[in-house]
Amino acid sequence: MSQTHCAAELLFDGPIAEEYNLLHRIAPEIPDMSRRVGEFVGAWAAPAAGNLELLELGTGTGVTTAYLLHHRPDARITSLDNGPAMLEQAGRHLAGAVAEGRLRLVESDALSYLAQWPTASLDLVASAYTVHNFLQGYRGRVFEEIHRVLKPGGVFVNGDRYALDDSLQHLRRTQDEVRGYFREFLAMDRPDLLEQWVLHLFSDESQDHIMRLEPALARMAEAGFQPVTCHYREGVNALVGGVKPWP
Repeated sequence: MSQTHCAAELLFDGPIAEEYNLLHRIAPEIPDMSRRVGEFVGAWAAPAAGNLELLELGTGTGVTTAYLLHHRPDARITSLDNGPAMLEQAGRHLAGAVAEGRLRLVESDALSYLAQWPTASLDLVASAYTVHNFLQGYRGRVFEEIHRVLKPGGVFVNGDRYALDDSLQHLRRTQDEVRGYFREFLAMDRPDLLEQWVLHLFSDESQDHIMRLEPALARMAEAGFQPVTCHYREGVNALVGGVKPWP
């Protein structure tokens, strides 16, 4: 689900993708954020009547997608991920919505796929725990492309991991997170998954990837979103929304 400046990094593959559903054991706040994203999208008042065009970045196993489908029965949803193993699981979980024509699953990285959409063609872009995986420069370009493809009045909503601005406080929380990984995965006798998730956390925390709240909000504003709002925050988990203003 994450990408480099020019091509996609495949960070979710092998055991970490095959057992991604176990993430709720080590981070129960993540499915809760998926719910919040779905509720935010459901409460959004569309500027015009008719079916909505909604793009989800980072399908994963389809947890957020299911909430989007539930809360926006008036939406045609395209959901993309660059991880085949993740999309295969999502396809099983959401087969009904795919068969009904309400959902299309696409294997692609975010920037490449956004570039294919016409300007001002989407009502909503939604994501949960995907954007923080992008490298810094790639992430900024994704923000710009999201702004371009949204219709005036359209919204980008992102529920994600936003590092605390206080670096010492953030370090302590990250250490607590790692302790939780050890506790849960060793209790399951899954040292293989423990290794994979610790390595993934190192990637999240690297200077090339780490996404802090205030700089991320500023980068969205630079891309043209106005207003940019943090609607919810608990620790490193935040729900952020940006609106493409009318001309």
